[in-house]
Amino acid sequence: MGKIVIDIEQCKGCKLCVISCPKQLIKLSEKLNLAGYHPAEFIDNGECNSCGSCYQLCPDVAIEVWKEEKR
Repeated sequence: MGKIVIDIEQCKGCKLCVISCPKQLIKLSEKLNLAGYHPAEFIDNGECNSCGSCYQLCPDVAIEVWKEEKR
């Protein structure tokens, strides 16, 4: 099980992470950040596998990828 954390103030809403997510778990927010962009937001439904596609394509280094270890 994984998750991502998006720094909404760093994100410029380029949509590269939205396009790259194979599970379609990222969308653009309807809210604006302080710079006036619609930042990406993570839809945490438990399906993220921490593949890192979003992290690798983010030009603003605004995404962290986390993976929970199974116990």
